[in-house]
Amino acid sequence: MIPPLVHLAAEEAQNPLIPEIPELVIGLIAFAIVFFVLGKKLLPNINNVLEQRREAIEGGIEKAEAARIEAQSVLEQYKAQLAEARHEAARLRQEAQEQGAVLIAEMRAEGQRQREEIIAAGHTQLDADRKVAASVLRQDVGKLATDLAGKLVGESLEDHARQSRVIDRFLDDLEEKAEATR
Repeated sequence: MIPPLVHLAAEEAQNPLIPEIPELVIGLIAFAIVFFVLGKKLLPNINNVLEQRREAIEGGIEKAEAARIEAQSVLEQYKAQLAEARHEAARLRQEAQEQGAVLIAEMRAEGQRQREEIIAAGHTQLDADRKVAASVLRQDVGKLATDLAGKLVGESLEDHARQSRVIDRFLDDLEEKAEATR
């Protein structure tokens, strides 16, 4: 049997950080197998996934840029249509104001024309009424005058022709006196 002190001295001579050769060879072979499996199987899959992600991100960026450009184009079209609609609304408002002014002028002219017609019809009616009143008044005044003259003279003036001459002469004298005083 090896004395325990010798055994301890032999263990101390071996450095625990440096592995033994068979362990080192087995570790290197296992590392090579793992490296080979990772290099041939997992690494291409990881690269494919990373490439797909990169393409998806780039495609997404391109799509986003295309969408931004399209949105900018639609915004410009919208602004142009809005400006055109505002211009059209201003034009329609101006036309409506002009038509309103024309309509008001036409209505005023029509009102003025109707007023003139009413005034002319009133004057015509007034003249006709004046003539009728003058005629009726002439007859009444003539009748009263002939009755009065008949009473003054003492004879009847019932003869119609004579009565008309007397009345006309009397009224003509009155009109001449009225005109002379004016």
